[in-house]
Amino acid sequence: MNFHIVTTQTQIYNSFLKTGLIARGIEKKIIDIKIHNLYDFGLGAHKSIDDTPYGGGAGMVIRVDIIDKALSSLKRKSAKTILLTPQGKKFSQNIAKRLAKQKELILISGRFEGYDERIRDLVDEEISIGDYILTSGDLPAMVLIDAVSRLMPGFIDKKESLKSESFALKIAFRHSNCKIANCLEYPQYTRPAEYKSKPVPKILLSGDHAKIAAWRQKEAQKRTKERRPDLVK
Repeated sequence: MNFHIVTTQTQIYNSFLKTGLIARGIEKKIIDIKIHNLYDFGLGAHKSIDDTPYGGGAGMVIRVDIIDKALSSLKRKSAKTILLTPQGKKFSQNIAKRLAKQKELILISGRFEGYDERIRDLVDEEISIGDYILTSGDLPAMVLIDAVSRLMPGFIDKKESLKSESFALKIAFRHSNCKIANCLEYPQYTRPAEYKSKPVPKILLSGDHAKIAAWRQKEAQKRTKERRPDLVK
């Protein structure tokens, strides 16, 4: 998977590219991440990329011609272009799975007051990571890359981890027509078996894998209903 990030803050990615599984994924050539400075496509001596909004208002707006120039230098037939914006579709595990099937993603990470509306005509999709406002699209870009990368073959050593985590569990309620499309993960425990009078559930120490699986299913359903009723359909 190849990622291209168009950003005004290239330095923010320095540690991201050199840390943990992302760094290992790059080293193993499972993913490739290239950072492109939007100011390289700016106008004039000051490399201007934005301007005041027509009609007045606070802040500066990123120019459509600058983004168009940047994308024209990057655009490939196989690439999908994503605009990171609070106005986009809310990011989810299902979207991550869909994007993981792509060969190449171009992520536009903006700043300032926002984008010229005509920029939306230059992209394939708009994505938001949640209903809140950040100072730029760089954190959303990293979130998207992390979520998509870990779904690539070979990125996570233990494939079973991908199947049993939150939003990957697909469980149907017994004795009910109700289904959870994506369950939260069941409770996990490790040593010590008891800590400050809080013991590990006995079923997990039983060695009975069938009963453990049933317990985990029940707990995943219970947790999802309690914490994320919006996931219950």
